[in-house]
Amino acid sequence: MKMIFIRHGDPDYSIDSLTEKGFVEAELLSERISKLDIKDIYCSPLGRARRTAEPTLKKMNRKAEILDWLMEFPGYIIDPVTKKKRIPWDHLPSYWTNCPELYDKDRFLDNEVMNSGDVREKYTEVCVKLDALMAKYGYERNGSVYKVTNENTDTVVLFCHFGIECVMLSHILGVSPLVLWQGFIALPSSVTTLVSEEREEGTAYFRCLGFGDISHLNAAGEEPSFSGRFCETFSNKDERH
Repeated sequence: MKMIFIRHGDPDYSIDSLTEKGFVEAELLSERISKLDIKDIYCSPLGRARRTAEPTLKKMNRKAEILDWLMEFPGYIIDPVTKKKRIPWDHLPSYWTNCPELYDKDRFLDNEVMNSGDVREKYTEVCVKLDALMAKYGYERNGSVYKVTNENTDTVVLFCHFGIECVMLSHILGVSPLVLWQGFIALPSSVTTLVSEEREEGTAYFRCLGFGDISHLNAAGEEPSFSGRFCETFSNKDERH
């Protein structure tokens, strides 16, 4: 079984849609994804993900099933400085790299900041719903691996968001989402592919074939969007700090 996670195109968050560049990215993406033999397609309910999926669905004459839990990860923390709610990623390296528990898949939720809001509840909810989806295709969660009840080579595509993508990958692969949130970036319209490996009959684990792949943009000479990244050098005031 293959699971393909696609981040939406370059976003216009103010209207929950795509920028002009984002629509170009979505079109280039569709040329790639529409050629695949896909069993099912799922999509976040948010506009930027749906707009990204539209060109692919049109080319394939298909519809996507909307899953509310595929929306951008809604868990929040209480910022220790401002005392206001905010997303649970984008921590400064000087903080999170000095918290060993944030590297641990079993302990990251015990961190004081991560435990200040509802991240535990929302993370658990996503994991439960992801497990239910995977079980539908014959891969039932069994500890840290998957019991194979119906081996197959189906391909399932999920149009979603960077934050939720990292949550799902962290659960499937058994790593802390902080490592993915802070150490990786899936650029707009990028493709991440996991494939099952059944080296022991009846037991599967998933391996990442590619994270944040933007070859469809590279092939067309389209410069990738910067959305989600931070400044490469601190002196560059034109890039997000």
